[in-house]
Amino acid sequence: MSQVQHFALGGWLLVLAYLTSVVGCTLGLSCTLHARYAISPRARLGWLGLAALSLGGVGIWLMHFLAMLGFATPGMPVRYNLLWTALSALLAVASVFGGLLVFGVRAKFAWWRLIVSGVITGGAVNLMHYTGMWALEIKGTIGYNAGLVILSVVIAVVAATAALWFTVAVDKPLHRLAAGLVAGVAVTGMHYTGMAAMEVRLDISAPDPSGTEVFSFLFPVFILAALALAIPICAVLMAPPPGSRREPEATPRTGAGAPRSPQSSVDSGGLV
Repeated sequence: MSQVQHFALGGWLLVLAYLTSVVGCTLGLSCTLHARYAISPRARLGWLGLAALSLGGVGIWLMHFLAMLGFATPGMPVRYNLLWTALSALLAVASVFGGLLVFGVRAKFAWWRLIVSGVITGGAVNLMHYTGMWALEIKGTIGYNAGLVILSVVIAVVAATAALWFTVAVDKPLHRLAAGLVAGVAVTGMHYTGMAAMEVRLDISAPDPSGTEVFSFLFPVFILAALALAIPICAVLMAPPPGSRREPEATPRTGAGAPRSPQSSVDSGGLV
């Protein structure tokens, strides 16, 4: 088994990748909170779409892409299959949207929705990572340690579930940032656990990989990432605060008719 490098450009890349994930996840979770309070089903789906774009496209996929800039096989080329790379991005957004659709489609809190969504969203992180790794082409072969792969799945699911819970347990922006920090840990921790699971066997006699060198498509990736962030940021800034406008079905009344928030549903352990 041959040695590879995961921080060929320096440890600063880990910090940059984590902060990128935090920004995308925080924005995506903010959009998820807006979706829970949306007036109409169409608006709710729109918010969930923006959340998936932020979480899946930036918080998960772009973080993976940045972290992979540090991957190197000393003295040998590393290339990427553009089709698999693009597919991994699409899968990240689509699978996160599926998970958020379960959780954010109603304003009222339900434990089963949280758990199912956490499993799907955490699974989306893993799906994107290992699909993205199929895009990697080296002079040699890549295998995986099953135990570490399972651990990477557990890390992603647990932390993703915790981050989603934050969106209904608290309403303050500072707490939503905390949720983004937790989600960033999920994505980054899963990525490097998955990378640690790699078992690379280099073969100097193997033909050079035929894919594309990563820095040749770095610029268009960042342009697309900027657009993926700009649209949700504008939507969040222009929208009224979450909870200021509520869907009629999301305002069950108790006692004298006072509406209950998702927070009260969490505290009471209410299920839908």
